[in-house]
Amino acid sequence: MTERPFCQSCGMPMDVPGSEYGTERDGSRSRDYCSYCYRDGAFTTDWTMEEMIEFCVGPEVEACPGLTPEAARERMQRVFPQLKRWRNA
Repeated sequence: MTERPFCQSCGMPMDVPGSEYGTERDGSRSRDYCSYCYRDGAFTTDWTMEEMIEFCVGPEVEACPGLTPEAARERMQRVFPQLKRWRNA
């Protein structure tokens, strides 16, 4: 069983390579980042990790019925420091 790929900036699952993966400067697909976070070889925002977490709370709650905003925030506060973009931030 292979591990499901997810964005190394926002944690979003990336199941559809043609549309969900970001792009490098040369137009190739990024292996690490989604199209919302990374485009043309650069991040689309200069947010801090905390700002990214706050932005992602709503979509996470919407995607996971029964998940409270507080639980989503706590989960992201544990996971995001392990993501490539935030490891050394």
